Amino acid sequence: MFKSVSESKKEKERLRNLGRKGILGLQHVIAMFGATVLVPILTGLNPAVALFSAGVGTLIFHFVTKGKVPVFLGSSFAFIPVINAVANQYGDIRYAQGGIIVAGALYLILSMLIYIYGADKIKSFFPPIVTGPMIIVIGLILSPVAIQMASKNWLVAFVVVFTVIGVSIFSKGFFKVIPILCGVVVGYIFSAIIGIVNFEPIANASLISVPQFTLPKFSIGAIAMIAPIVLAVFMEHIGDITTNGAVVGKNFFEDPGLHRTLLGDGLATMFAGFIGGPANTTYGENTSVLAVTRVYDPSILRLAAFIAVGLSFIGKLGAILQTIPEPVMGGVSLILFGMIASVGIRTITNAEVDFSSNRNLIISSLILVAGIGTEFLRSNPSFTGVIGIKITDNIQIVGLSLAALIGIIVNKILPETITEE
Repeated sequence: MFKSVSESKKEKERLRNLGRKGILGLQHVIAMFGATVLVPILTGLNPAVALFSAGVGTLIFHFVTKGKVPVFLGSSFAFIPVINAVANQYGDIRYAQGGIIVAGALYLILSMLIYIYGADKIKSFFPPIVTGPMIIVIGLILSPVAIQMASKNWLVAFVVVFTVIGVSIFSKGFFKVIPILCGVVVGYIFSAIIGIVNFEPIANASLISVPQFTLPKFSIGAIAMIAPIVLAVFMEHIGDITTNGAVVGKNFFEDPGLHRTLLGDGLATMFAGFIGGPANTTYGENTSVLAVTRVYDPSILRLAAFIAVGLSFIGKLGAILQTIPEPVMGGVSLILFGMIASVGIRTITNAEVDFSSNRNLIISSLILVAGIGTEFLRSNPSFTGVIGIKITDNIQIVGLSLAALIGIIVNKILPETITEE
């Protein structure tokens, strides 16, 4: 049977639209790629599994939110310090997977509480004076890691830093939203030129391979270290959904509802934990792509998710990621980890938190000192005392977890207004 002229035109139009969607989807993959694979590289998790869990996690999120929210889920930076801490303490990163699963389950509980009591009542436990300093703690805890990696070759690290700065400030269009990826590519090429890249793993890798999935292990101590991070990223989730809605011009808090977006995020994080991926979170990088392209079709994000899953099965790509020299990642981390701390400062500034108030000074001071101080002592082998809240010999609440706990409690205990003379 021959097709009519009108049918041929419709088919050509469908193919044209599919090709256009494919290009737009690939842009979203490029935007999320650098940050998503950076987290597993910094923590010892598998980058291919991270890509797979990000893709499947995004599809889970879209299913839960009725396909209405144009969001991509990628690896969360907030979990880096606690994943590394668990891996160092237990000697097996699979215990971190168990903690990530429980963290995802806490998202489900928050989702249920928001559905029952409403978002405002739950958000009252996480005001900017609590979440801002907590985000600052995350960035500052990670800063020694960036210095350590960059110090392996400062020349390479600074090439990466200057590339990221140059692309961020002087580039236009789509390149402006992928400065980190540009920095990694330039740094990798420069490293290859000066001879510090080992290409042997790439040569030995097969073109197609199944990601190396791993099953989780569970320990109450590891869970106690990782799960409380949800208290920090909860407000990050709210901020990302708010920004996404502002770009698209819709109120996603009402439809499909904040409880659904949290549920989708939590299920995606639990899935990642079960297969060996890092915790997932909504990505501002992809919201930036939405703003640049002004194309808000959620199906494009789902197409990007399928592309990410496909990339996870390309063995050569995984091998390339594993050959990225440490100073390249160090250069990227110098900026990224500093930006995390800066986001915390921006959170406080945007909320116009009054630091002439002793109440706010007390809350932020306790969070910063408890988080950074106990994390430093935990990494100091010469310190033999009790670092944070010791529950058992294997269970201690320290670092960001301790900071979050103190911040939430003190914020609720201290009255909103303190008479100051």
